[in-house]
Order: sequence, then C-alpha cells, then structure tokens
Amino acid sequence: MLDFNAPEFLVVGIVALLVIGPKDLPKAMRFVGHWVGKARRVASQFRSGLDTMVRESELAEMEKKWAEENARIMREHPPEKMLTGPVYDPNPQGATPANMAGPEDDTPPVMAEPPALKAEPADAALDTPVEPTRKPRAPRKKKAES
Repeated sequence: MLDFNAPEFLVVGIVALLVIGPKDLPKAMRFVGHWVGKARRVASQFRSGLDTMVRESELAEMEKKWAEENARIMREHPPEKMLTGPVYDPNPQGATPANMAGPEDDTPPVMAEPPALKAEPADAALDTPVEPTRKPRAPRKKKAES
C-alpha cells in the first residue's frame, strides 16, 4: 500500500498548492477524499465477500467431515431395533395380572402414552395488551354559586 511519511506529504501538499491554487484546493481535496472513500468501501466489500466465501467453504468441509464421522459411528454401532411406540415399562416392578392391585391401590397407573405438550409462541405474553392501572380520582367539589 502507499506509504507516506511527513516530509513526502509536505512536498505533495506544497506542489498541490502551487499547481491547483489556494482557491480550488479545498474543492480538490474533497474530490480526492470522495474517491478515496469509494475505493475503501469497494475494498471492504470485496474483502467481506472473500471472507464469506471462505467461511462457507469451511462449513461445507466441516459438514462433510461430520457426515463421514456419523456414517462411521453408525457402521460401528448399528441400531438394534427401531422403537415404534412410547418408551415405558408395561410391567412395573415385576407386577403380574394376578398380583396387580385394583383401583383401591394407591400406586399411580402406568401411562400408556406421554402427554402431548402444547407449544406456546415465545412472545405470547407480549401479544396481550396490558391496561395501565390508575387510581380513581376523587370527585370534584362543585364551586359554590354566588
């Protein structure tokens, strides 16, 4: 990149003052500053585009490695069987139909299926309007008519 030190910058300033003149020098400096700013913005956009492309390629490479590792793990440890229903113990603590208690027993029943959970929106509380609470005013006293 361009490297200016103080004496070189002073020489360029004096030459610009002599060539352009003191009247038009501020206008020329604004013009040069405008184009330098544009060049910096273009360079910044180019650099951020390159960074984005590098990041995306690294992510794709990591996803490929993860997929290969997942396939290796699945080969080494195949699933024994697929679960088709809810996971629970249909025969709790060795109970058999002969020794299972009826409704008078205090043991809780075995749940056949897990309860369905109702998902609430994250901002449900924000959707309901809240009325500000105000203290009621005391009634106004009427002015005595004269």
